[in-house]
Amino acid sequence: MGLKRVWQQAARGVEKVAQRIPAVQKRLEAEYAQVEQMVREQMRPKLDALPDFNELPDAGVPREQILDWLQQLRTQESPPWMQGRVSGTVYHGEPDLSEFLSRVYALHAQSNPLHADLFPSTVRFEAEIVRMTARLLHAPDTDDPEGQVVGTTTSGGTESILLAMKTYRDWARAEKRITEPEVIAPETAHPAFDKAAHLFGIRLIRTPVGDDFKAKLEPIQDALTRNTIAIVGSAPSYPHGIIDPIPQMAAIAQQYGVGMHVDACLGGFILPFIEQLGYPVTPFDFRVAGVTSMSVDPHKYGYTPKGLSVVLYRGRSLRRYQYFTYTDWQGGLYASPTLPGSRPGALSVAGWAAMVAIGKQSYLDAARRIMETAVAIRKGIEQMPDLRLMGEPLFLIAFTSAHERLNIYQVLDQMRQRGWRLNALQRPPGLHLAVTVRHTQSGVAEAFLSDLRESVAYVKAHPDEKGEMAPIYGMANSLPFRGVVDEVLKRYLDALYD
Repeated sequence: MGLKRVWQQAARGVEKVAQRIPAVQKRLEAEYAQVEQMVREQMRPKLDALPDFNELPDAGVPREQILDWLQQLRTQESPPWMQGRVSGTVYHGEPDLSEFLSRVYALHAQSNPLHADLFPSTVRFEAEIVRMTARLLHAPDTDDPEGQVVGTTTSGGTESILLAMKTYRDWARAEKRITEPEVIAPETAHPAFDKAAHLFGIRLIRTPVGDDFKAKLEPIQDALTRNTIAIVGSAPSYPHGIIDPIPQMAAIAQQYGVGMHVDACLGGFILPFIEQLGYPVTPFDFRVAGVTSMSVDPHKYGYTPKGLSVVLYRGRSLRRYQYFTYTDWQGGLYASPTLPGSRPGALSVAGWAAMVAIGKQSYLDAARRIMETAVAIRKGIEQMPDLRLMGEPLFLIAFTSAHERLNIYQVLDQMRQRGWRLNALQRPPGLHLAVTVRHTQSGVAEAFLSDLRESVAYVKAHPDEKGEMAPIYGMANSLPFRGVVDEVLKRYLDALYD
């Protein structure tokens, strides 16, 4: 009889849920439509003179007309980042450097490193980018091939991470007979590790971080199994700008004979100079025993053109597991060091030119200005009683609401209306500003803090005003059903390319 009542109650519950499904679906469709409308209104270029090209034109458009369109679009899109009102994104952007790099790019516009026999200078420059980056990150000076730090250039941080994970998978399969590989990464590690796991058949185990947003060591230790191939740490993490306890994580990796990958895509080209300036920086690079690979993006704080990253390995034999070779193709012998075949060599040459032209002293000067600005912004936020910093930031300032009465995503909307583009965080909700050279311009930090105060005051006075982004981020942060959020993201991508 008791069991019968249980089944009856369950049946009534299912019936109630079924009755609610149409209403829930209708609400979700409204949310999806809001996302698509927002994309179409805000993320498509607005230029009346530029027609839509849905097929090739019958006759080519005059080059002067094309250049005029592009110049108009650049004029429209440049002000926010040029004025230092965008988090990260454009890390230098000074006109003289941009013009110089454009000239370098034009000289090598036809270069393709796949054809090293035709473009040997491009390959030389790529090798020098790798060596300069490795030396910046304290690669040891040794004749031992397994102690040397080597690597390749890649198209960006995601490709560097993909290649590192693919390398560990193949290394573990060949040398440890692991066929069901697992990688341990803190929950703050970049989603590129999830992408790598998805693509390469790796199980990614996410471990928690503490209240300071640093990876917790005990869960990492508990997650180790005979199938573990690598541990991941961030220097710093993208959400909160916090450096994980790399020395302790690397010690665990070394003890158990697994790889230790440090994702320094964001910090690799600024943390060494911040450390030189005397700021506290947790050791994170090849000075740390047990660190076996790193991903680093010169196209961020290295101020090179977008599309340039570096993946580094401790030991020449480990790097070989990254390569792809094929010996039986009718088209000849094939060897590729990274994921693409053909690559734009001009990006690599321009990246080399940027690094050589800027030099250590200018990198140090830029880091000094960035940190002075970041400290000023941090102090300003600390003085706002309605906001709270997330962790102990350096050059990336993450903050959240100090109480439940203030919706931080509504603050995001208000800052957007005042011309700022900040990054939204979730779980817990928050915002961050990655400070760059653009923010070191006179008056930018003061304007940011002033607008932030006004935005907070406005939200407190108008708590029921929804805004544009707040409902979307609020839904994403609160819904336990991640499939709904996944559909929102796919609708977003659909709308971009429709």
